[in-house]
Amino acid sequence: MRFGYDGADYAGWARQPGRRTIEGEIRLGLTRVGVVRGTARLEVASRTDRGVSARANALTVSSELAGPELLDRLNRIDPRIFFTAATRVSDAFRVRRALRRTYRYFEPGGFGAAARVRAAARLFAGTLDVRSFGRGVPGEEPVWRPVDSVTVRTVRGGAVVEVRARSFVWGMVRKIVAALREVDAGRLSVPRLRAAIEGRSRLTLPMAEPEPLVLWTVECGIPWESVWRGPSRHQVGRAQRLSRERWARGEVLRALSDGGRSGRTRK
Repeated sequence: MRFGYDGADYAGWARQPGRRTIEGEIRLGLTRVGVVRGTARLEVASRTDRGVSARANALTVSSELAGPELLDRLNRIDPRIFFTAATRVSDAFRVRRALRRTYRYFEPGGFGAAARVRAAARLFAGTLDVRSFGRGVPGEEPVWRPVDSVTVRTVRGGAVVEVRARSFVWGMVRKIVAALREVDAGRLSVPRLRAAIEGRSRLTLPMAEPEPLVLWTVECGIPWESVWRGPSRHQVGRAQRLSRERWARGEVLRALSDGGRSGRTRK
């Protein structure tokens, strides 16, 4: 299934005792709405942190239902979680092995030194030593991850930082955004950033705030057999509040209102 959610309402994806999480709500809801019987077999493509939202994450679940009926029942689970497409896969399929993941970070106000920041963002394309750009990464030797691209686009009200890669370490997108902020502020030079990316030095970076971050899409390389056409309660209620939200929050909510159904990239 392709699905999304407003992360501001949850303590992240993974189940935690005494806390409201996306996984916890879905697992409880699957039985309540009759999608599964007993314990659900559930696997998700990307496990997002507290406050991070998703427009088009992906998960697998074993159920006797299929197609429109499955999507209809899933969209009864929680108004803040929406399911927009489904397809049948074999038992051997592993959604964690997705081909690519794309994140977008909505930076309020944008960057003052936009040209310098865009040049810095281009340095991330290729092979990245993630020790400076992730949480809990061992520090003795470089830890390499391929990155397809990091781009910065100026839009009305701010900027959009888009990061595309097959996989990410914990906190990677938020650390990349923090690095771009440091470059923009003049506290981090482009040569120092390049040295950290190439594994020749280490940086100590803060974590950018989670709320403006959206898991934009997960590419699994399979066609969707069934697509949900009707708006969920989440989409209707959230869209009505867009004009009253701050810019970054509004952009996150706007992304969720689409739910990945259109397949278009908003400019």
